[in-house]
Amino acid sequence: MKITKLILLILLFVSFSAFSQVSNKQGTFVAADNTFLLNGKSFLVRAGEIHFPRIPREYWEQRIQMCKAMGMNTICIYLFWNFHEQKPDQFDFTGQKDVAEFVRLIQKNGMYCIVRPGPYACAEWDMGGLPWWLLKKKDIQVRTKDNPYFMERSIKYLKEVGKQLAPYQIQNGGNIIMVQVENEYGVWGTDTAYMGQIRNAIRSSGFDKVQLFRCDWSSNFFKYDVDGVYTALNFGAGSNIDKQFEKYKEIYPKAPLMCSEYWTGWFDYWGRAHETRSISSFIGSLKDMLDRQISFSLYMAHGGTSFGQWGGSNAPPFGAMVASYDYNAPINEAGLPTDKFYAVRDLMKNYLNPGETIPEPPVNYPAISIPQIRFEETASLFENLSKVNKSETIQSMEAFNQGWGRIIDF
Repeated sequence: MKITKLILLILLFVSFSAFSQVSNKQGTFVAADNTFLLNGKSFLVRAGEIHFPRIPREYWEQRIQMCKAMGMNTICIYLFWNFHEQKPDQFDFTGQKDVAEFVRLIQKNGMYCIVRPGPYACAEWDMGGLPWWLLKKKDIQVRTKDNPYFMERSIKYLKEVGKQLAPYQIQNGGNIIMVQVENEYGVWGTDTAYMGQIRNAIRSSGFDKVQLFRCDWSSNFFKYDVDGVYTALNFGAGSNIDKQFEKYKEIYPKAPLMCSEYWTGWFDYWGRAHETRSISSFIGSLKDMLDRQISFSLYMAHGGTSFGQWGGSNAPPFGAMVASYDYNAPINEAGLPTDKFYAVRDLMKNYLNPGETIPEPPVNYPAISIPQIRFEETASLFENLSKVNKSETIQSMEAFNQGWGRIIDF
């Protein structure tokens, strides 16, 4: 009986190992001729982007499992520099900011990970992820090699990211298959030398083995190039896929094709209607990519919430983001499946690898009722401020060592 039980345990272990998509053994992932190669075999990246700062830590794993239940094999994540270094040299990767734990949860659930560390991120996040205290430097210029302070601080930040995540490169037995260099730089500039320095900083931070990539739009990706860095394109629901990659194929005829941000919806501005994208247009372009063996990442698979004052703004003209980052994504702001979720799931069932299955979605968290809240007392703002900073001339918050909040001119 003991021998029989031992055999059963061994068989269960072997079965579990075979079922788990991502092992902790050293592996390889590269952009090869016309395909990505995972451990030497052709691999189609089916990624969903979710942002751990926009999801309460208690719900991290459920959101990861929702992406897997939609048919994804990879999770794509941003890191926001200003989330981890709110004051110079005070780095925080604990609790809600524990990105290494988030990556471990992705691997635990049998999925790969794509990391986008910046230093600039965008993502409709406060200052695109750049720290507020950079603006205290009078001569600051960002996203350029020509400002020593910006480069010094960017390199220091990237080294801290490397300490957290470099051990989880697939070549080290982790699940990180790609790391991004900067973000959509073609919208901002064309300085190849700057991008080369950021590439070098990422490599020297410990990401010395993993496949690097950059992302841009089909309208500007060709304005610069970075040696040793794969190029992906970003575009949205309803796009003509062949048109999007037309010029790309001329410049990179042997590169695998990937849409690193396939926009499932869009973000919302204060004072404007909620943005939506139809299921038919979204699914149509996604199907076209699958039919052409084009890798993709759903931006967003689940948007979540820009808590506190982390929501950013766009300009010109100035447009502030709302706290909700629902994005009309397949998984809504509360983490619940939508009709778009089930449309993706049904589509993906037709494009699975032999022996691959899609798990059932995890059970939804129960909703709670919030009783009506009544405010019946008031207090004078100025009578309750412990300290008031005053200036005869109009100055920015940063001049008062204030990174967030409100400032009044009168």
